[in-house]
Amino acid sequence: MGIEAAEDSCVFCAIVAGRSEASLVHEDEDVIAFMDVRPVTTGHLLVVPRRHAESLGTLDEDLGARLFRVAHRLAGTLRRSGLPCGGVNIFVADGTVAGQEVFHVHLHVVPRTVGDGFAVRARRGTPGRAELDEAARQIRAAGISLV
Repeated sequence: MGIEAAEDSCVFCAIVAGRSEASLVHEDEDVIAFMDVRPVTTGHLLVVPRRHAESLGTLDEDLGARLFRVAHRLAGTLRRSGLPCGGVNIFVADGTVAGQEVFHVHLHVVPRTVGDGFAVRARRGTPGRAELDEAARQIRAAGISLV
């Protein structure tokens, strides 16, 4: 599917374009943030780039940094809002196996309270140093460019 077709069928692109409703909490030239319609806790926000990008791999790095800056500031705003918020999770699901349901990059900003029932649970125990070292070696071998 081409980018235009993806944008035409993308619920977040429809919100950005004003074709679908959203309860906005922030908007600027690059990013919007709005209430999640299926919140895991009261105050659950989505931070979305205005430009369509299906995954982190297609997201401009500077725009990704902007998304995180907005999410970071909104986390502080949630704490001051009067809504129940003893902590905050910032979460991204990138790809189907990671739980991504809307294929337009977005950050979840989830206010947390004791006993709210939301959790990201690991299924495995603590790996040994050899396993950690081997995983680190494989990641280094794949290369990372910070420039």
